[in-house]
Amino acid sequence: MAKTPKTIITCAVTGAIHTPSMSPYLPVTAEEIAAAAIEAAEAGAAIVHLHARDPETGKPDQTPEAFAPFLPRIKQATDAVINLTSGGSPFMKIEERIRPVTEFKPEVASINMGSMNFAFFPMLDRFKEFKHSWEAEHLEGSRDLVFRNSFKDIEYGLREMGDCGTRFEFECYDISHLYNLAHFADRGLAKPPFFIQSVFGLMGGIGAHPEDVAHMRRTADRLFGDAYQWSVLGAGRNQIRVATMAATMGAHVRVGLEDSLWISAGKLAESNAEQVRKIRAIVEELGGSIATPAEAREILGLKGGHDVNF
Repeated sequence: MAKTPKTIITCAVTGAIHTPSMSPYLPVTAEEIAAAAIEAAEAGAAIVHLHARDPETGKPDQTPEAFAPFLPRIKQATDAVINLTSGGSPFMKIEERIRPVTEFKPEVASINMGSMNFAFFPMLDRFKEFKHSWEAEHLEGSRDLVFRNSFKDIEYGLREMGDCGTRFEFECYDISHLYNLAHFADRGLAKPPFFIQSVFGLMGGIGAHPEDVAHMRRTADRLFGDAYQWSVLGAGRNQIRVATMAATMGAHVRVGLEDSLWISAGKLAESNAEQVRKIRAIVEELGGSIATPAEAREILGLKGGHDVNF
């Protein structure tokens, strides 16, 4: 992994897995998403990773029209790098998922590097009452859900989104996804520096044991040498523990209510910024320092906020 003296904090403010009934603090409307992203940036996040939702029901919405109200607000209020999802919801097809990226041409977009079982139905054991009918159906539907990211899908996404100068957050939920990225790198469709986001603890992907984290790092080192930047996220209760572990190994970190609703055991995070402040304090306590948006752009080789379409 290429060494850098600065830690990039990414904050994923809403996502597509958690539902509005799970937390009153989950951003749903454009106003809430913009406010959450701006507050996270002020707390120290150099990158904000964004999904959109229907403002009435909170259901994931991957239409460009759903993103349009909050992107200019965030750009005007902060210098943070804006990273748009192309994961959307795992129930969506790739053609739908990439539309916001091809429309708005952000500096960074996520891309998922392999198909996988993608399960969050165990949350039905914790959450019993829902405001909207789609929420329980959404959770139960993941019992029989394969999140499709075939080689054809990935190639399509790399070509379509890369044509506008957008670089990628390569989301790798398992070791095989690193090998998939190496395949596309060998073909010249993915270009360094690779910004690899390793995801730990989501049911269907790699676990969150320290050996899993170390194995992911060792494999990425072997495949990509110093041509990549490594970031990690831990799902749910693994969030801060995995981020802290990886930070001691020189990794960048991602937090946010997309990945975990919690700030500590049994206590809901009241904002995305609260999670950013917590991991920032840990990184600094470990002797690290936080990258500014300008430093993150330099580390990742980004085109700059002036060259986006919003």
